[in-house]
Amino acid sequence: MAIDSKENYVDTDAYLRAVSVREHPVASALRAATSQLPYGEWSTNAEQGQLLAFVVEAFSTRRILELGTFTGYGTLMMALAMPADGRIVTCDLDTRYPDVGRPFWVQAGVAERIELRLGPATETVQQLIDAGQSGSFDAVFIDCNKKDYNAYYEAALQLLREGGIIVVDNIFWNGAVLRADAQEKSTKAIRALAHKMHGDERINLAVLPLGDGMTLAVKR
Repeated sequence: MAIDSKENYVDTDAYLRAVSVREHPVASALRAATSQLPYGEWSTNAEQGQLLAFVVEAFSTRRILELGTFTGYGTLMMALAMPADGRIVTCDLDTRYPDVGRPFWVQAGVAERIELRLGPATETVQQLIDAGQSGSFDAVFIDCNKKDYNAYYEAALQLLREGGIIVVDNIFWNGAVLRADAQEKSTKAIRALAHKMHGDERINLAVLPLGDGMTLAVKR
């Protein structure tokens, strides 16, 4: 938080938010509501939401696939940045958390841009592929079951158009990827995907230290 004046901040994170985040008031309200929930820390934070909105506008995205909705804060930030004819297919296991965000989507006037699909994301992406939607998405945001990250990544490459962008969240996994003794399935999957993407000639990429780490990859 800022102290004394707009030119004094307690840390660089506060400064980052102060000079970069442009948060719609409805998005701010959803983020506040999410923070009060059990596991509220799972939510995309404000600066990550700002990056997602930037990516949507910069890449002229009209069709987005989001794997992992939670309460839909990131969903809302992306929907607000889309043109009126844009659409987001967002996936979660059940409606418990998305139902928290849905009234905020309505309040912001973007609910018609958002299609919620329920079930395991691995099944949803296969359904999209089987339905002939390969190459039809402009962007894919990956932020759900970590042990399946490689499957999501490969599906994302298939579903994306050339020049489309993949955003992968939690690439640092609270620092667990740095510890040799951290051998949980999720940690190993994130670590393996990070190394795989680094050497993957199908993409160009950048890793950003926002939140818990985000990798951006453009499909060649």
